[in-house]
Amino acid sequence: MIDIGLTHIALAVTDAEKSIDFYSRYAGMSVVHERTASDGERRVVWLSDKTRPFVIVLLEAESPEPVLRPFAHLGVGCKSREEVDRLCELARKEGILAKEPEDSGYPVGYWAFISDPDGHSLEVAYGQEVGLTVENS
Repeated sequence: MIDIGLTHIALAVTDAEKSIDFYSRYAGMSVVHERTASDGERRVVWLSDKTRPFVIVLLEAESPEPVLRPFAHLGVGCKSREEVDRLCELARKEGILAKEPEDSGYPVGYWAFISDPDGHSLEVAYGQEVGLTVENS
């Protein structure tokens, strides 16, 4: 099988371990591939939530520029409003909640922004129905 369509997004990160921990806790992702970059020094890590063939590629860099901010973001669908609230409370305690939860109604749903260790934005949301919209189009 060959990969076609959108397969990944690549983000430069300062510390792959911190980013792995963040995306594991806030997006339910785990490492599916890891190697050393061609320079022999930097780690390259692929993360997936294993719900679809899509990964976040983390590439260690000395001074990454966060490109996903303030509104550009990765979006993660949560199973309930309560899950969004739980993640926001965790992020609030860690000082990384970038935008409080907001209910924007259909089709946007209930959502908030959380900053990853390098300042990239992660949206956690409930009720966006992206999968259903794609499936029914």
